[in-house]
Amino acid sequence: MTEDETKNGRKNRAQTGAQTKTKGRAGKRLPKVSNRELKSDVFTALFSEPENAAKLYTALSGEETAPEDIRITTLEGVLFLARKNDLGFTVKERMLVISEHQSTINENMPLRSMLYYGRTMEKLLQDRNLYREKRVPIPTPEFYLFYNGTKDVPGEKVLKLSDGYIVKTKDPMLELKVKMININLPAGHRLLRDCVPLYEYSWFIERVRTYVKEGQDRDSAVTLAVKDSVREGIFSDFVTKHGSEVENMLFTQFNMDDALEVRYEEGVEDGMERGLVQGRKQGLEQGMAQGLEQGRAQGERSLLIHLVCSKLQKGEKPEKIAEDLLADEAQINRICEAIEACGPEKTAISRWLEETYHT
Repeated sequence: MTEDETKNGRKNRAQTGAQTKTKGRAGKRLPKVSNRELKSDVFTALFSEPENAAKLYTALSGEETAPEDIRITTLEGVLFLARKNDLGFTVKERMLVISEHQSTINENMPLRSMLYYGRTMEKLLQDRNLYREKRVPIPTPEFYLFYNGTKDVPGEKVLKLSDGYIVKTKDPMLELKVKMININLPAGHRLLRDCVPLYEYSWFIERVRTYVKEGQDRDSAVTLAVKDSVREGIFSDFVTKHGSEVENMLFTQFNMDDALEVRYEEGVEDGMERGLVQGRKQGLEQGMAQGLEQGRAQGERSLLIHLVCSKLQKGEKPEKIAEDLLADEAQINRICEAIEACGPEKTAISRWLEETYHT
């Protein structure tokens, strides 16, 4: 049997099983859940369930894993706009840190993973004495980036922390590697064949994009994909369990990715212009990087202002807005104060925030 036949066979069996479980549910109203029950994006929420995390680790390692082997260590309380949709869990004396990206591949993932790993280890080892002579055993870390964007990228790629070092050495004393895996359906990575929850998630995202290509707006595409999921029995267990909150998370997630991608492109142009000026004093590369980072920060703030304005118009309170967006409540209060002072014009709001709070 060829690899393609095996792949199709497993997919069909997975889909048939899911259809059996969900038969007759199409057309039923999906249950609503509070955002207090589901404070993350769809990817992180899906694999924060031990059963799905166990299946994912089995596919990555080839070792049979049970849900009771999984201990979720994902850091809580991260800012929504930081886009830190990271998933962390320990299993079989290993610790996995997994990130999912919907837009471009972030070349700073090794650096981000290093910082994330340090914070996670502080959480795991907070009750141990690191100054005693006897060595403290720690789980072996593994870092992955699951790419689910629309750019043409290879099936796999290794990102290294040392690639960002200013001074290159043959054998760097500190190294961290992140394995990037393209989980888009057309990429056909073997992980999709071996992990049914990941395949179903990628199928769902691909269905949304197909509807967008056919002319649907993004919100309608998400709604139609949810209906398809329940009708066809693919990804339906998760969709039915979490109800309309799945749609809310996806609306926010896709809107964020679109806005950041536009701001990234604008930031590149800004960075090049600023770099020509700053480069004379600081070096061209550093000047461009600073301009790019400023453009990205401005884009994130602009999107947050837009989301807050929309929610205020619907009568939502600042504390509820902060909860929904996983944002700092003080930051949301400052934006609300600016909106009250300036009205809904985003440029005026940004200028007011800069002048009043220097942010």
